[in-house]
Order: sequence, then structure tokens, then C-alpha cells
Amino acid sequence: MSHIQELTANKLKVKIYNTRVEMGVKAAQDAANGITALLQKQDAVNMIFAAAPSQNEFLAALSVIEGIDWTRINAFHMDEYIGLDENASQLFGRFLRDRIFDKVPFKNIFYINGNTENPSGECNRYGMLLNEYPADIVCMGIGENAHIAFNDPHIANFNDPLPVKIVELSEASRYQQVHDKCFAKIEDVPSAAITLTIPTLMSAELVYCIVPGNTKSRAVYHTLQSQIEEQYPSTILRRHGNATLYLDKDSAVELDILLKPYD
Repeated sequence: MSHIQELTANKLKVKIYNTRVEMGVKAAQDAANGITALLQKQDAVNMIFAAAPSQNEFLAALSVIEGIDWTRINAFHMDEYIGLDENASQLFGRFLRDRIFDKVPFKNIFYINGNTENPSGECNRYGMLLNEYPADIVCMGIGENAHIAFNDPHIANFNDPLPVKIVELSEASRYQQVHDKCFAKIEDVPSAAITLTIPTLMSAELVYCIVPGNTKSRAVYHTLQSQIEEQYPSTILRRHGNATLYLDKDSAVELDILLKPYD
């Protein structure tokens, strides 16, 4: 597998590939190895998945890797819109169902219900599930404004006391959904969502963060080279002891050589 280079930023490993397909395949191979290693020492593995076009190549590759015992893996997703029609194609649960949840035989799949009449109660329910099945692996991306899950800069909290919460989406996050061609115009994008919080995501033993595309290049720059602070939520990855950021040459285009090679 050809790659441009491997770097570190604080504790965060960074792997840069020539294409997003190479990036997705390599991230999937690394995640499969992580799953296998955990299953050798524990009965089950709990995984949290992101739903976004940035994850397409990764999920496609992961879903066909042989030798993973999916019957010992519990699946969660990290966010969901509030109030979208239950049959809407943009629902994150549906996105993941189509790309991986229905493709492999998970032990359990736990969906966030964004159509509930009691979103606060749904946050409590999902938080209790995450307490019962603590995350081992998080597979995620980074937003154009450096958000992780739907923890936008204006509400990101590195010490959030809640495991899951309701958030009002920033305009940048809503416009990203238009840029990703998930919605035709910003008026169609829901204004609120349920999201897992930053401490919930960072509590996992392994984090695989897949971020292709030139629309993410500014966020990648801030993730790796700005101060670690909530203004750029994804900078928290640099404090995780076992996280890897996967980039293609387009998302890495704004990086300079201040980062040090580790290979």
C-alpha cells in the first residue's frame, strides 16, 4: 500500500495516502487488526461508527474483510438528526444500515431514535446503553469546522458531564451536509441533533479517524497544528493515546513540515 508519509502530532498518529481509496482500505485493515486483537482478550467489542460520505471507502473495505467475528461486536452510531422523517434517506442510522449494519452479522445494533417525542429521554436511554457497553473502538471523521460527531465549536466540551446530548447545529455543519450533497439546500437540513459527547468518543481504547477530501483540508490543518482547544474540537485527538488520523493527499494539502515522521 503506497503512502506519502506518516507523521505524529503530539500523541496522534497521522497516515497520508495518495488516494481516498487507499486511505479507506488501509484504515479498514488497521481497524480489522484492532478488532481482532481486542477479541483475543475479551468476549465482545463495542464499536461506534460515524455516518458521512467521508466514511464510504472505509466502510466498504471493512465490510468485506474476512476473518472478523462480527457476531461478537455491538454497534452504535455517534449522532442522529432530530425530526427527520423516519424514511428519510439522510438519517445516519439508515446510512450505516445500508453500508455496514446490514452487510455483516453484528451481535447487536443500537440505533438512536431521532423521531422520538422525547429527545431528552432518548439521550438518557442511549447513554445508559453506552454505559452498559462501553466503547472499545470509535470509527469517525472530522467536520469542515473541525467538529467531531456533532460537537460543533460553539458547544464542544472536552469535559462534558453528559454521555449523549441534544445540540443545535451550527450553520457550518448544516452547510457541510449540502456540500456533501446529502441535502439540496440548507433549509432542508435539520437544525438539531442528538450526539455522543467528546468524552464518550475519547473513552474508546482505539480511535480510527478517516478524513479525505479538499473540503476538509482547513479542518485537518487546525486539527494538527492549532492549539488543543474546543474552538477546534478535533484537536482533542492529539491527547488520545491510541488514535490514528487517515488522510488523502487532498485533505493533507495545507499541512506543513512541522510534524515529525515516526516511521
